[in-house]
Amino acid sequence: MPDDMTTSTEPKEAAWLSAGVVSVGAASFFSDSGHEIATSVLPSFLTSVLHASAGALGLIEGLADALTGIMKLIGGPLANEPALRNRLASSGYLGTALATGAIGLAGSVWQAGILRALAWVSRGLRSPARDAMLASLAPHDAYGRAFGLERAGDNLGAVVGPLLAASLVAWVGIRHAIYFSAIPGLLAAVAITMAARQALRQRSTTRQRVGFDFGSLRRAGLLRPLLPIAFFELGNVATTLLILRATGILHGGGRSLTEAASLAILIYAGHNAAASLVALVGGRWIDRAGPRVAFGAGAVVYVAAYLGFAWAGHSLLALLAAFLLAGAGIGFAETAESSLVAQALPDSLRGSGFGLLGGVQSFGDFASSAVVGLLYAAISPAVAFSYAAAWMVLAVLASGWIRDRKGPVTVDQ
Repeated sequence: MPDDMTTSTEPKEAAWLSAGVVSVGAASFFSDSGHEIATSVLPSFLTSVLHASAGALGLIEGLADALTGIMKLIGGPLANEPALRNRLASSGYLGTALATGAIGLAGSVWQAGILRALAWVSRGLRSPARDAMLASLAPHDAYGRAFGLERAGDNLGAVVGPLLAASLVAWVGIRHAIYFSAIPGLLAAVAITMAARQALRQRSTTRQRVGFDFGSLRRAGLLRPLLPIAFFELGNVATTLLILRATGILHGGGRSLTEAASLAILIYAGHNAAASLVALVGGRWIDRAGPRVAFGAGAVVYVAAYLGFAWAGHSLLALLAAFLLAGAGIGFAETAESSLVAQALPDSLRGSGFGLLGGVQSFGDFASSAVVGLLYAAISPAVAFSYAAAWMVLAVLASGWIRDRKGPVTVDQ
């Protein structure tokens, strides 16, 4: 009897880890490794090579982030159609790789800005298509594990990318390091194309309508959980602000500015490693307990992290704890948000759902970083991170609005 039980359980447990799901995770890992190389080198490239100001860097990054959010909203409805979804994902990863590597060819700031914007337009356009594709490749009872694997790959790339950037700058210089960023991006394009072929074999033969059907999203119950998600994203500040805070604290502890900045970036790599590990663990938890519990846990952990950033002294251990808690928070929350959309919607609406989720995430992150940055400069870091923590408290309180789904959803359209 025990032998029979083991044989019947193991195939079911392993069934979700298909070649398609692994390929999506690999695409996220390679792509994030590539554009993190460029992101790590971009400040030095703009200021040292192209002789631009810090203000130009801020303008380029702000515009690129805004375009990413807009393209997620546009690309979402297009990704409702499976065949178009697969083409968007493949071309989006390829466009990100080529535009990112081409930044190294820029001879002026405006050229670098246009190429960065093109890379982020491709990135925004591909995201809903990739997530809808992943949901079509994974069984309903394994969405947490599938999206946990994808998020783990993305965050692991954010560990590898900066480390590769540091080595490449020392080996070939700043401009040539950016050229190399295209290589992992091209590997990502190959991986997502393999996933698209797998998805093509099992797609529905019914042609889906391309368009943003707000009424169907509302009837599916997606708008209800968007409130706690919006609260969470309004408290989810850019990691550059965490690095800035850590650098200031470490510099005040008697270290030189160079030592403080290097140590802060190293701790940030630990943040991304924690996010990768927790996404894997959290994905399994989501499949057992539902996304609501994991999402609430992510917000709770963030409250503790932000209070650490607000009131930490000059303790390296306290800073490390705050970074690891923030990494755990994003690992839980992002996996839960993606799983929630996949559970709530049928395949014909998932592109629109992931596009809407991406728009909420982008707007919330932009608003949060802008306000926290202003509070940081005008009043104090303690006030700034306490403000962010307050939004996370609201997200915890509102997490009860999230309803866990136990089976596939159908919606009349």
